[in-house]
Amino acid sequence: MTQHLTLSTRTTAAGPVMELAGELDHHTAPRVRDALAGLALRPGQQLVVDLKGLTFCDSSGLTVLIAARNHALAADATIALAAVPERLSRILGITGLGHVFPSHPTAQDAEHAWRTASD
Repeated sequence: MTQHLTLSTRTTAAGPVMELAGELDHHTAPRVRDALAGLALRPGQQLVVDLKGLTFCDSSGLTVLIAARNHALAADATIALAAVPERLSRILGITGLGHVFPSHPTAQDAEHAWRTASD
């Protein structure tokens, strides 16, 4: 049985932050994909996916993260993950996706890194 997924977005100077909490799986992935489609990104911005509340992520969840990256790249923006849970971090490393997604301890750290890179 799938737990509820909480999804919220907010805007920072760097760009949108999408916060996910709960389970990201084949039941909840379409909701995240729909939310991604509605996110406006401008060239040079950064999309941050904050995973601090994520309790589970299956292959559908990984596919959503790749879709988020593709959405950002299509807008000539960047992507960063924040607060990646240890289990997911391990999976990203095993699959080679750890090299594709910059990650930061917090969404604020991701925004700081974006500011430093854009200066």
